[in-house]
Amino acid sequence: MRVTVLVGGVGGARFLQGVRSLLEKSDTAGTHEITAVVNVGDDVWMHGLRICPDLDTCMYTLGGGIDPDRGWGHVGETWNAKEELAAYGAKPDWFGLGDRDIATHLIRTQMLRTGYPLSAVTEALCNRWQPGVRLLPVTDDRSETHVVITDPADEEQRAIHFQEWWVRHRAQVPTHSFVHVGADKATPAPGVVEAIENADAVLLAPSNPVVSVGAILAVPGIRGALRTGKAKVVGLSPVIDGKPLRGMADECLEVIGVETSAEAIGRFYGARSETGILDGWLIHETDTAQVPGVQVEAVPLLMTDPATTAEMARAALRLAGVTV
Repeated sequence: MRVTVLVGGVGGARFLQGVRSLLEKSDTAGTHEITAVVNVGDDVWMHGLRICPDLDTCMYTLGGGIDPDRGWGHVGETWNAKEELAAYGAKPDWFGLGDRDIATHLIRTQMLRTGYPLSAVTEALCNRWQPGVRLLPVTDDRSETHVVITDPADEEQRAIHFQEWWVRHRAQVPTHSFVHVGADKATPAPGVVEAIENADAVLLAPSNPVVSVGAILAVPGIRGALRTGKAKVVGLSPVIDGKPLRGMADECLEVIGVETSAEAIGRFYGARSETGILDGWLIHETDTAQVPGVQVEAVPLLMTDPATTAEMARAALRLAGVTV
C-alpha cells in the first residue's frame, strides 16, 4: 500500500505517527510506503542558518527526538547560544534557536550552500533520525509564506515573513492577506507529483488549511496532481467545535474570510468532482458538515496518543476506499 499525506506543523507530524503506527501493525512483509509531502512556506533564514520548521518537526517527532511538551524542537534542549546572541544584541531576538537544533540547521545550511537541493538534504538528515516515513519538501525552490499587515509602529502596510507574524506578533496585528513568495516559479520536488499520482490513498492531515496545506497547494502542479491522481483524496478537519486542535488556524481563516468550522473548511477545499480537491472529509464526532460532492463522516479526531491517532488514520483510509 502506498499512502501519501500532505502535512505541516505539529498536528501533521502527530498524524503521521498514527499513520505509521497503523500501517506498521498490518505490514508483516514490509511493503507499505508512507510519503509525507511537507510544507516549506514557514522556512526562513535566521542568523545565517536555513530553518525548516515543519520538516524538522516531522523528522524529530517520527525519529523520537521531539520535545513532547512544546511539540517542536529537541527534547532536553538547552539555550546557551540564544542567550549569547541576546548578549550581543543580535537581531531578530524574537526567534529562539536551541543548541541541539542549531546542529541540524548547520548541516542543512552547509549542504544547501554546496549545491544540494532541499530534498536531498532532508534525505541525508533523515539518515540519522530514521522516521520510517519518506519526508519530501513540497518543493526545492523558494516558496515562503509572507503576511501583509498594518505595522502598528507606523500604521503603514507592509509584508513580513510568516514567522515574524506567527512568533513575534502571535497573529495579533491587523492582517490583510497571505502571499506565497516564489511559489509561482516553484516546481514540485523530485518524487512529489509521483507520490500523489501513484498513491493508493492521499490524505490531508489536520494541519492549518491556510498556511500549511494551503502553502503546499500554492506550488504549481500539486493541485493538478491531486485532482487527476487515481487515489481518493480524504482530508481531516483541523477544528473541533469551532476551535483549532492547536495553533492559530482560526486567525488565518479569519484573514481569508473563511469561518472556523468543519463545514466551512471542507467547502474551502471543495469537491474533486467540481473544482476542488476532496473526495472525503472527516470531521469530529460532535461536529456536522455538508460539503457538496464530498462524502463526510464523523469520527473522534482528538490525537491524544499514537494509538488513537492510528484509528483516525484507519477511518481516513476507509473513507478513501482502502482497508487496513
